[in-house]
Amino acid sequence: MIRGFRAVYLRELLILKRRIFRQMLSWSVMPVLYLIAFGYAMGRHVQVDGHTYLEFLIPGLVAMSAMTQSYAIAGEINIARFYWHIFEEFQVAPISNFSYVLGEVLAGITRALLAVSVIIVLGMLFGVVPSYNLYFFLALFLNSFVFASLAVAVAMLVKSHADQAMLTNFVITPMAFLGGTFFPLEHLPDWAQKVLYFVPLTHAAEAIRAASFGQPPRLLNFIVLGAIGVIFFIAAIQCVNHARD
Repeated sequence: MIRGFRAVYLRELLILKRRIFRQMLSWSVMPVLYLIAFGYAMGRHVQVDGHTYLEFLIPGLVAMSAMTQSYAIAGEINIARFYWHIFEEFQVAPISNFSYVLGEVLAGITRALLAVSVIIVLGMLFGVVPSYNLYFFLALFLNSFVFASLAVAVAMLVKSHADQAMLTNFVITPMAFLGGTFFPLEHLPDWAQKVLYFVPLTHAAEAIRAASFGQPPRLLNFIVLGAIGVIFFIAAIQCVNHARD
């Protein structure tokens, strides 16, 4: 089983290695635009809870980037399924569903960590160096785990790239903008805050931001992220089993 997940994980790393330079450039474009447009130009003189808007924005970008890049592993899986037929090879290989999902999830988490490292460097260039502590990286890991697991499940359910794009537009994109990344949720109506309370990115952004400010995040944030991550991981295993059938 261990050999199986390593094979899946190393395959994704080899693909990433061949285009890492282009990927790093791609991962830096949107954060730079957000930092310039929202953080520097619009929020240069704005204070949020005693912090500059740039200090508030960067943890949100970290949470958002970890979500989008860990979820992006779904696209790689779809390419392997629809064009290279790699999944068919995994179907006949002696690799358990658990090993396959674990390898893909670890690949998604790796992508997320690399993308976040780009934002950390950009933050330093903009003069913002938050507190990167154990709470910060734990929240980052759980956030990546949640959406990488979701990505594997979704990749097994969709029938085309169009279906994948539709789910991204209706699920991931709204969360990216409404999950507490760009503004405090307290500015929204009470009903909206209650709805967004069930969104995993909300808890990830809250925990990452608190940790970056040197404050201990709420334990509830980690419990929610961990519980949702386990549910999505189990769902991904079931979806792989269904796809193999």
